[in-house]
Amino acid sequence: MTGATFLSKFLGMIYVIPFFALVGNEGGALYNFAYVPYNIFLSISTVGVPLAVSKFVSKYNSLEDYETGYRIFKSGMVLMAVTGFLAFIGLYASSGWIAALSIPNEPAKAEEAAFVIRMVSFALLVIPAMSIVRGFFQGYQSMGPTAVSQIVEQIVRIAFVLSGAFIVIKIYNGSIATAVGMATFAALIGALASCVVLWMYWRKRKAAILSNVNNQRFTYDIPMKKLFIELLSYAGPFIIVGLATSLYQLVDQFTFERSMTAVGLGEIWEITFSTINVYGHKIILIPVTIATGLSLAILPALTKSFTTNNKPVLFQQINQAFQIIIVLVLPASIGLAALADVAYGSLFTLENIDITAPLIVLYAPVSLLFAFFTVSAAVLQGINQQRFTVVSLAAGLLAKILLNIQLIHMFGAKGAIFGTALAVGIAVLLNLWRIHVSIQFSYKQTAKRALLVLIFSTVMFAVIYLLKWIFGYFLPYSESKFAALTMLIIGVIVGGAVYLWLAYASTLLERVLGNRVRVLNRIFHRRRS
Repeated sequence: MTGATFLSKFLGMIYVIPFFALVGNEGGALYNFAYVPYNIFLSISTVGVPLAVSKFVSKYNSLEDYETGYRIFKSGMVLMAVTGFLAFIGLYASSGWIAALSIPNEPAKAEEAAFVIRMVSFALLVIPAMSIVRGFFQGYQSMGPTAVSQIVEQIVRIAFVLSGAFIVIKIYNGSIATAVGMATFAALIGALASCVVLWMYWRKRKAAILSNVNNQRFTYDIPMKKLFIELLSYAGPFIIVGLATSLYQLVDQFTFERSMTAVGLGEIWEITFSTINVYGHKIILIPVTIATGLSLAILPALTKSFTTNNKPVLFQQINQAFQIIIVLVLPASIGLAALADVAYGSLFTLENIDITAPLIVLYAPVSLLFAFFTVSAAVLQGINQQRFTVVSLAAGLLAKILLNIQLIHMFGAKGAIFGTALAVGIAVLLNLWRIHVSIQFSYKQTAKRALLVLIFSTVMFAVIYLLKWIFGYFLPYSESKFAALTMLIIGVIVGGAVYLWLAYASTLLERVLGNRVRVLNRIFHRRRS
């Protein structure tokens, strides 16, 4: 399941490289204008129910009450079909309004954005109900259907995105708006492919599932109203973390173009907007995805430690969850800042690199805040403080709403990054404070190791800059994409090796990651004591 989730996210990150080559900054901006409201409507329509169903079904299956889990599955399917249809109507009908708010100064471009939003809205007819089926299988401790359907959905979606955009632009010489509309419509095609996979699993397992239901000796016979109240109580926390990034991006969507135009930077708003919220965002999420996957794997055990009031183990697990983030994401973000120009230039374009690279330099460290928000929110859920996540997210979002326009007026496109950093930072600090006061958790150990990681990352940063200075004499990485890619590979390998050696030699990696560093014992030839 973890492997499938990571592969799915990784594919979702790398396909933007050929996608950029086809549609450029203009297409990236249009794509983001559609996907941000789509993700919000999707989250609202599902209200966390698919994940909550897995928890609900697992609970009642463990009590050998298979009928109750099956009842909530069937009713949940109907509920998700209805909410998905309402979400489709809502997004389709409001597409013109959303587009006009997003691009108030260019009516023709706003109409293109409305078309793209309408194209992606059709996926809402399928995805909510499809997600319930995944949740039901997970409730039976069966992760295969979710994992396989997730990968198939992503592969089919990406294939349709790239082939559709290629056919529209290269074969029929169509507009970028039409190509991006086809790309967003791919969300429906991918969802239908996932449905086919899930239907095949259902055919194989239906008999065994119904046999459990028909042969059980006891049922709690809980009224459906009470079941839904219980289900929604599980569902609430799941929606918060998923909505956070989309809400911050929605604030940018509604304020960026008008603010940039107001300060005389209207000619570069598309370049900077797509760099921050589409292409650059994909780059900074790569280390976040890896680190949060490792951290979140600790959380089931963390929940058990809290339930049994085993505080020493609980504190150790929370420390490990946070330290994994620091050990992996902090150096990755600093390394990306050092390699921002060659990373963006080799993966996307060297054109306007003097504008785009400084944005990546500033945005890279925000990845650490994104990772901390995800893990701290999950820790709050593990210690039964999940409701506070709503407070912290609301506080951060309010800061973003109140200050985003002023920050863009003061700093240009960089102001949007400062606004996001401030918003996520407030949410993270509030989450960490709540963890501290709820269980008297101390951050001393994590702070000490963070300082050590910062020192090692600074050494790595200096090494990378020295390499760029030396290679800059004979490698034109600011002019050639191949040279930029060569410099990126050299920087990543050498910089990464320097950091890994320092962290390994100091036993930092072993203390934080435990047995996961065995492979480095062979690389650096150190015997375990």
